[in-house]
Amino acid sequence: MTQIRELMTRGVRTMAPKDSLIFAAQAMEELDVGVLPVCDGERLVGVVTDRDIAVRGVAQGLVADTTTIDQVMSEEVRWCYEDDALDAALRKMGEVQLRRLPIVDRDKRLVGILSLGDVAAKGEAAMSGEPLGKISSPAEPDRSGISAASGNAGGGQT
Repeated sequence: MTQIRELMTRGVRTMAPKDSLIFAAQAMEELDVGVLPVCDGERLVGVVTDRDIAVRGVAQGLVADTTTIDQVMSEEVRWCYEDDALDAALRKMGEVQLRRLPIVDRDKRLVGILSLGDVAAKGEAAMSGEPLGKISSPAEPDRSGISAASGNAGGGQT
Protein backbone atom coordinates (compact mmCIF):
# COMPACT_ATOMS: atom_id res chain seq x y z
CA MET A 1 0.00 0.00 0.00
CA THR A 2 1.43 3.35 -1.05
CA GLN A 3 1.95 5.91 1.70
CA ILE A 4 1.53 9.65 1.11
CA ARG A 5 5.20 10.34 1.99
CA GLU A 6 6.25 8.39 -1.12
CA LEU A 7 4.53 10.82 -3.51
CA MET A 8 4.14 14.17 -1.74
CA THR A 9 6.17 17.28 -2.52
CA ARG A 10 8.52 18.30 0.29
CA GLY A 11 10.17 21.66 0.96
CA VAL A 12 6.94 23.59 0.50
CA ARG A 13 6.99 27.39 0.66
CA THR A 14 4.84 28.67 3.52
CA MET A 15 3.49 32.03 4.58
CA ALA A 16 3.08 33.50 8.06
CA PRO A 17 -0.34 34.72 9.22
CA LYS A 18 0.88 38.33 9.40
CA ASP A 19 2.45 38.38 5.92
CA SER A 20 0.69 40.73 3.50
CA LEU A 21 -1.63 39.67 0.70
CA ILE A 22 0.73 41.21 -1.82
CA PHE A 23 3.61 39.10 -0.46
CA ALA A 24 1.48 35.96 -0.78
CA ALA A 25 0.39 36.88 -4.31
CA GLN A 26 4.00 37.52 -5.32
CA ALA A 27 5.06 34.14 -3.90
CA MET A 28 2.23 32.45 -5.83
CA GLU A 29 3.32 34.15 -9.03
CA GLU A 30 6.97 33.23 -8.49
CA LEU A 31 6.13 29.58 -7.76
CA ASP A 32 3.27 29.36 -10.28
CA VAL A 33 0.87 27.98 -7.64
CA GLY A 34 -2.57 28.98 -6.44
CA VAL A 35 -2.37 27.88 -2.80
CA LEU A 36 0.17 28.29 -0.01
CA PRO A 37 0.11 26.79 3.48
CA VAL A 38 0.02 29.32 6.33
CA CYS A 39 2.12 28.32 9.33
CA ASP A 40 2.71 29.80 12.76
CA GLY A 41 6.23 28.49 13.18
CA GLU A 42 5.98 24.88 12.01
CA ARG A 43 2.28 24.55 12.94
CA LEU A 44 -0.20 24.59 10.06
CA VAL A 45 -2.91 27.18 10.82
CA GLY A 46 -4.53 27.62 7.42
CA VAL A 47 -4.06 27.97 3.70
CA VAL A 48 -4.31 31.01 1.49
CA THR A 49 -5.46 30.65 -2.10
CA ASP A 50 -5.48 33.00 -5.03
CA ARG A 51 -9.26 32.90 -4.68
CA ASP A 52 -9.04 33.95 -1.00
CA ILE A 53 -6.96 36.95 -2.06
CA ALA A 54 -9.32 37.89 -4.90
CA VAL A 55 -12.71 37.23 -3.28
CA ARG A 56 -12.12 37.84 0.42
CA GLY A 57 -9.53 40.56 -0.12
CA VAL A 58 -9.60 42.56 -3.34
CA ALA A 59 -13.35 42.22 -3.98
CA GLN A 60 -14.01 43.51 -0.46
CA GLY A 61 -11.84 46.58 -1.04
CA LEU A 62 -8.98 45.47 1.23
CA VAL A 63 -5.57 46.94 0.46
CA ALA A 64 -3.19 44.18 -0.63
CA ASP A 65 -0.01 45.62 0.86
CA THR A 66 -1.47 46.29 4.32
CA THR A 67 -3.98 43.45 4.70
CA THR A 68 -2.57 40.36 6.36
CA ILE A 69 -3.11 36.78 5.26
CA ASP A 70 -4.91 35.83 8.48
CA GLN A 71 -7.71 38.23 7.50
CA VAL A 72 -8.59 36.24 4.36
CA MET A 73 -7.10 32.74 4.71
CA SER A 74 -9.08 29.54 4.97
CA GLU A 75 -8.64 28.29 8.54
CA GLU A 76 -10.51 25.00 8.31
CA VAL A 77 -7.78 23.01 6.64
CA ARG A 78 -8.10 19.39 5.58
CA TRP A 79 -4.84 17.47 5.96
CA CYS A 80 -3.40 13.97 6.27
CA TYR A 81 -0.43 12.40 8.01
CA GLU A 82 2.57 11.55 5.88
CA ASP A 83 2.31 7.86 6.83
CA ASP A 84 -1.40 7.61 5.89
CA ALA A 85 -2.36 5.46 2.93
CA LEU A 86 -2.62 7.27 -0.39
CA ASP A 87 -6.17 6.06 -1.00
CA ALA A 88 -7.34 7.75 2.23
CA ALA A 89 -5.86 11.06 1.06
CA LEU A 90 -7.43 10.72 -2.37
CA ARG A 91 -10.81 9.97 -0.82
CA LYS A 92 -10.52 13.09 1.35
CA MET A 93 -9.50 15.18 -1.67
CA GLY A 94 -12.46 13.90 -3.67
CA GLU A 95 -14.99 14.50 -0.88
CA VAL A 96 -14.30 18.23 -0.71
CA GLN A 97 -12.90 18.90 -4.20
CA LEU A 98 -9.29 19.58 -3.21
CA ARG A 99 -6.48 19.48 -5.75
CA ARG A 100 -3.81 19.88 -3.06
CA LEU A 101 -3.70 18.55 0.48
CA PRO A 102 -1.27 19.67 3.22
CA ILE A 103 0.63 16.79 4.82
CA VAL A 104 1.81 16.80 8.44
CA ASP A 105 3.96 14.52 10.58
CA ARG A 106 2.73 12.92 13.80
CA ASP A 107 3.74 16.10 15.69
CA LYS A 108 1.40 17.97 13.32
CA ARG A 109 4.22 19.92 11.69
CA LEU A 110 3.83 20.63 7.97
CA VAL A 111 6.12 18.34 5.98
CA GLY A 112 4.72 18.63 2.46
CA ILE A 113 1.79 18.86 0.09
CA LEU A 114 0.16 16.13 -1.94
CA SER A 115 -1.30 17.21 -5.27
CA LEU A 116 -3.19 15.23 -7.86
CA GLY A 117 -0.26 16.08 -10.13
CA ASP A 118 2.11 14.32 -7.71
CA VAL A 119 -0.10 11.24 -7.81
CA ALA A 120 -0.39 11.22 -11.60
CA ALA A 121 3.27 12.04 -12.30
CA LYS A 122 4.76 9.61 -9.81
CA GLY A 123 3.12 6.44 -11.01
CA GLU A 124 -0.32 6.33 -9.40
CA ALA A 125 -2.32 7.79 -12.29
CA ALA A 126 -4.97 5.08 -12.10
CA MET A 127 -5.69 6.00 -8.45
CA SER A 128 -6.14 9.69 -9.27
CA GLY A 129 -8.98 9.09 -11.75
CA GLU A 130 -11.96 8.92 -9.38
CA PRO A 131 -10.89 11.83 -7.12
CA LEU A 132 -10.04 13.89 -10.21
CA GLY A 133 -13.55 13.30 -11.53
CA LYS A 134 -15.09 14.44 -8.23
CA ILE A 135 -12.77 17.42 -7.90
CA SER A 136 -13.27 18.53 -11.47
CA SER A 137 -17.07 18.27 -11.51
CA PRO A 138 -18.58 21.70 -12.03
CA ALA A 139 -19.99 23.42 -9.01
CA GLU A 140 -23.10 25.56 -9.14
CA PRO A 141 -22.18 29.20 -8.53
CA ASP A 142 -23.56 30.83 -5.40
CA ARG A 143 -25.58 33.75 -6.68
CA SER A 144 -27.10 34.69 -3.32
CA GLY A 145 -24.96 37.76 -2.89
CA ILE A 146 -24.79 39.13 -6.42
CA SER A 147 -22.60 42.22 -6.39
CA ALA A 148 -22.99 45.42 -8.37
CA ALA A 149 -20.17 44.16 -10.58
CA SER A 150 -22.23 41.23 -11.87
CA GLY A 151 -24.22 43.08 -14.57
CA ASN A 152 -25.43 41.34 -17.72
CA ALA A 153 -23.91 38.02 -18.72
CA GLY A 154 -22.93 39.60 -22.05
CA GLY A 155 -20.73 42.09 -20.24
CA GLY A 156 -21.51 45.71 -20.71
CA GLN A 157 -24.35 48.14 -20.39
CA THR A 158 -27.80 47.52 -21.82
